[in-house]
Amino acid sequence: MACAQRKADGDVQVIGIGSGSTVPFVVERIVAQGPEVNKDRVFIPTGFQSKELIVEAHLRLGDVDQYPTIDVTIDGADEVDKDLNCIKGGGACHLREKVLAEAADTWIIVADYRKNSDVLGKNVWSSSTAMCRNGSDDVTLQWKQGVPVEVAPFAYVKVLQNLRTLGSEKASLRMAKMKAGPIVSDNGNFVIDAPFPEEQMKDPFTLLGRIKMLTGVVEVGLFCHMAKAVYFGNQDGSVTAKWHDGHAEHYDNSSED
Repeated sequence: MACAQRKADGDVQVIGIGSGSTVPFVVERIVAQGPEVNKDRVFIPTGFQSKELIVEAHLRLGDVDQYPTIDVTIDGADEVDKDLNCIKGGGACHLREKVLAEAADTWIIVADYRKNSDVLGKNVWSSSTAMCRNGSDDVTLQWKQGVPVEVAPFAYVKVLQNLRTLGSEKASLRMAKMKAGPIVSDNGNFVIDAPFPEEQMKDPFTLLGRIKMLTGVVEVGLFCHMAKAVYFGNQDGSVTAKWHDGHAEHYDNSSED
């Protein structure tokens, strides 16, 4: 994806590498810059996927304990609203992702155009939302699971109850697909998916604070007022860039900007 590759360029030495479908393109671009450019760089992963990519690319692996200040972190997102607030946590890595996002001088999101939304989770309650159609590249993809909430395992029942009281009537423990039992994060915690009504999602920062205050909550997959820019890769290969100050640009497939 061109947007992922473009953001890997630049004179930075400590780089956070996030997770998601766009991340392999980021690492691909970094490797393409050559060993001379990368010899002094350190790469900090947010989870198992990004760690494996860094190791397989023979890049220098670091840890946020060693490098608590990061030049730039490049990550994906499950959904991004018009103010660049994000939902993250589809891969249950949002605690580590948020640590690296906050440690970075610049936090950049690279994402598929289908992650672009006016309001986070706005179609959660709609039964008419078009989902993936087999055999078609014209796919409407909306994040429908709600807000990922990482919780201490012994507290998950009480947190579920409290989330429902806050307005997420369909909050549920995320279950594993290939085995019996819940998903367990890299940190040994459970993850609850909590869809909220659109009216509450219009103010994700307030909602973030209310969820974060619940005892037993470790981290919330709402990333608010953090992204400096989001680069959406479009279906035709072009890139739409949106910045935190509100301006946007479009780069066509042949652009070198």
